[in-house]
Amino acid sequence: MKRVLLAVPVLGLALGLTACGSGQPGSKTSGQAVAMGYHGVEPEPRPARPEFVLTDTSGRRYDFEQQTKGRPTFVYFGYTNCPDLCPTAMADVAAALRKASAAERAKAVVVFVTTDPRRDTPAVVRRWLNQFSTSFVGLVGTKDEVDRAQQAAGVQVAEPGPPVPTVPGHPDQHLTEAGTAPHKHFGPLGYSVTHSAVIFAYDADDRLPVLYPGGVTPADIANDLPLLIDPARAQS
Repeated sequence: MKRVLLAVPVLGLALGLTACGSGQPGSKTSGQAVAMGYHGVEPEPRPARPEFVLTDTSGRRYDFEQQTKGRPTFVYFGYTNCPDLCPTAMADVAAALRKASAAERAKAVVVFVTTDPRRDTPAVVRRWLNQFSTSFVGLVGTKDEVDRAQQAAGVQVAEPGPPVPTVPGHPDQHLTEAGTAPHKHFGPLGYSVTHSAVIFAYDADDRLPVLYPGGVTPADIANDLPLLIDPARAQS
């Protein structure tokens, strides 16, 4: 576990934007190592659960703060045509929840917020998320709405990135990094969107005690879920 002092609410100052397909997956932020607690990066102070409203994949407005309040919640800002980081993050969370007990799994919420609102329609997001879990919540919105959601969470707003090569002769397939989770895409490829390549984990006290950059395993996330459900355990 690492602790890192962050300027709240701008988590993006410590965890900058990453270009998917850049060959530079996220890494653990440096900080003072401590012996007990969570298996990711622990922000100090702990930001509150953010407030923003977007639209879910069934077309209903989704008030994030109200609809996830009091529940352990994993949040990822990304896009469905991301070649490496986004599908791997979603697959890692899905694998972590499979390792948890049924009771623990029932308490958790997983929310994916698109950072590519022009291409990621509700139908595209739903079809992509279903590769990992039909229970994951997918959120879309206008660019302004998505930008405000990122700002509310304290991360840098996503930006267009460099082109991403496709497989020669297969324009519907990306070149991917080793270790990328198996996945399919359902839209035009060849481009990228820089975004915060971090899984945010809010606890039942509506705080952000830990976040997971690249290199954290599903087992790490699964081991932390009881602490997110009962934050008092993290202090013992």
